[in-house]
Formats: sequence, C-alpha cells, structure tokens
Amino acid sequence: MTAEGPGYTKIIVLGAGAIGSFYGSALSRKADVLLVGRQAHVDAINAHGLEVSGAVEGTFYMETSTELDDIPRGALIVLTTKAYDIKRAIGGINGLLKPGVEILVLQNGLGNEQLVRSLVGRDVEVVRGLASTGVEFLEPGKIGVKLVGETVLPDTETGRRIGRLLDSCGLEVLLSDRMAVEIWRKLTMNCVINPLTALLRVPNNEIAVERLRGVRVGIVDECVRVAEREGVALDGDLEAEISRAAASYSNISSMLQDVTRGRRTEIDFLNGRISELGREHGIPTPYNDVLTALIKFIEGKEWK
Repeated sequence: MTAEGPGYTKIIVLGAGAIGSFYGSALSRKADVLLVGRQAHVDAINAHGLEVSGAVEGTFYMETSTELDDIPRGALIVLTTKAYDIKRAIGGINGLLKPGVEILVLQNGLGNEQLVRSLVGRDVEVVRGLASTGVEFLEPGKIGVKLVGETVLPDTETGRRIGRLLDSCGLEVLLSDRMAVEIWRKLTMNCVINPLTALLRVPNNEIAVERLRGVRVGIVDECVRVAEREGVALDGDLEAEISRAAASYSNISSMLQDVTRGRRTEIDFLNGRISELGREHGIPTPYNDVLTALIKFIEGKEWK
C-alpha cells in the first residue's frame, strides 16, 4: 500500500527529532514519507538510513530534507516540533499549504491545535493527536525506542482516516470522543513526569517512589482543579495511574533529554501553562509554580 491507499499523496514529518523520526520510520512501511529535520540528522539518514533500536529494530530509508519547498495536495503533515516552535514551523510552510492538506499535531502541551488553526487557512484540516511512545534521540541518524504506546486521535472522519493509516503501519490507535479529557490527562502526566525526571536526572520509573508521592499528589491536584475550571472533569485516581505508568518503564523523558543536551524545554507549555491558568482562575498552583521556576533556572544556565 502506498500513501494513496489511506488517502494521502505524501506524509511530511515536520520536526524529525525523536518522536518525529519514530513516526516517520513507522509510516515509511506503507507510505511515501519525507522527514524534515536538522542537517546532521538528515545527513546521517541519507548516508546510513535511520537506525532504530530497542522495542523496534531496523534501518529505515526515506526521503529527507532540512526545509520544505513544496507540499502536494492531499498531503498529511505530521507536526512533531517542540510546542514553542509552532509559529516558526507553520510560518515556514504557510505559503506552501494547499486546500486538502491535513495537519496532525503530535506534541506536548495545551491549545497547540488551536494555535495551528489560527495560523493556517480554513481549507487546511488540523487534528490533535497524542503519542505515548517512549523514544530517545541517541545521535544523528539513530533513535532508541523504549516502549511503543497507542496514538490517541479524535473519533472524527479525519481522525479515523489518519487512524487507518497508522493502523496499517502497525501502530495501535485509540479513537476518542473525549479529546479534551485525553489532552488534559496527558498534560497532567507530563506535568508530573517531565519536570521531576529533569530536575532529579533520573529515568521515569525512579520518580514513582513513595517518598515522592506527596509531590505527585500536589501536582496532580492542581492540574485537576485548573482543568475543572476549564470545563474538563478528570475522573479517577490520576496520581495512581501516572505512578503506575512511570514505574513500568525506565525511559528517559523528553524534558530530561532536553536539559542534558542544554536545550530549551517545553515547561512553559506544561507546568507553566497550569500556573498561568491558575492565576486566571484564582487557583493557587505552588507545586507547578516551583517546578516551572526550577526548570527555567536550569534553562538559563544550560540552554544554548
């Protein structure tokens, strides 16, 4: 099956870091894929293919580029840049977008798809997706996969079409009619796991210990109360679910990868966003405030 099988002329992965490279490799099994990433990564893939190790093994060959000069009609753009790069990424391709192009936003954060919609024309369909796959960028041309989780998509016509493509490539898909809840649950998980692992410099499973339970509960409670004021009810014992998920895998969080490489993090779109909404609603968010301040301090020292 080619990309035309699921209804797309081309799959363009915009932001070929760890997660983007993983999706590009998976989609290349059935589709015509173009990976857009940094020069060193592109050069390595062109020379040796994309080497994937861990839960998925193999070398994958696909078209690569550092920039786009054309987007064909009927293309699917998989946006996997960092959340803070949305405006730059979309600004760089806005003049190339055509009616019928679809954008799948696979990023951490809250409100990403709304921002993308505000930047593109009405003829471009924008869909939010959630990835739960643990991937580490090892070096240019190489990624390590710790776990392959499901991709959550909206139960809409476009979501189902993208889901069929992912399913045909061997990826597990969950279609949801409660995407707002799914987004907030993922946001809350990220608000716990990402900053704690980044500050403590440990893999995910090490922050699931009992001595950190009070911290986890505090973070989750603030997220739940802010979500409620935003019109989203988060049911169940979310802290326990997050702890079980963290304890199950020793993967390295994206924020820990960022701080160890001296790169900017997505803290403003995670805990920082909770703090911002908390202030708007008059809800104290001391846990998220402190985590945001500490990560921003690290960024100031290490972000190049």
